[in-house]
Amino acid sequence: MSGLRIRDLRVSFDGFKAVDGVDLDVAPGDIRFLIGPNGAGKTTLVDAVTGLVKASGSVHFGDAELLGRPVHQIARMGVGRTFQTATVFEELTVLQNLDIAAGAGRSPWSLLRRRTSVPTVVSEALETINLTAQRDQLAGTLAHGQKQWLEIGMLLVQDVRLLLLDEPVAGMSHDERDATGALLGVVSRDRTVVVIEHDMDFMRSFARTVTVLHAGKVLSEGSVAQVQADPKVQEVYLGQGTRDA
Repeated sequence: MSGLRIRDLRVSFDGFKAVDGVDLDVAPGDIRFLIGPNGAGKTTLVDAVTGLVKASGSVHFGDAELLGRPVHQIARMGVGRTFQTATVFEELTVLQNLDIAAGAGRSPWSLLRRRTSVPTVVSEALETINLTAQRDQLAGTLAHGQKQWLEIGMLLVQDVRLLLLDEPVAGMSHDERDATGALLGVVSRDRTVVVIEHDMDFMRSFARTVTVLHAGKVLSEGSVAQVQADPKVQEVYLGQGTRDA
């Protein structure tokens, strides 16, 4: 299992410093939450790690440097992400979505037929994301939370080792949030997980460590209790964040 090590990460847009010299260490198997007010640089940091924006500095996942590599190459190195809105193929079934993600080599026509056997990696993902009973259901008919779980499952079948999740519980019910937190606990047994989140209750319940970003810099870092007790965090974020949650 590999960890994430970021040094002096910088991203600028027309002179605006969106990420301004961030150092970040995420241990293997951690569930690290990135929190902070809007515009703090959280999503831009993840964009830099996954190759979507140009950045300077260094980003190592395990022994591999990620910066400067194209998006598809970073993905092949075991780095995967989700976005705030689930990107699943709504007109295909849950199983077909996982099949495509797994690169099973099936033709478009064979994807439309009910299959007699399921690859082990797909069946294991179905069990992990708790959608085995919905395997033949169209993804577009899933509940909101289930679509997010399916997207995580699509990363699991690609053997992603670093999961970067952008507000995975936005719009979820309380029960869906709890189920998502439990899923992150299972996934992190042999993967490293980074979560961008605004839901403070979800963070308090499921974060193992927390990094607070503000104006493109690391403001505070540590356990949930340590971060919540930090006067700087209370001043710029947690008070407002608690009201918004």
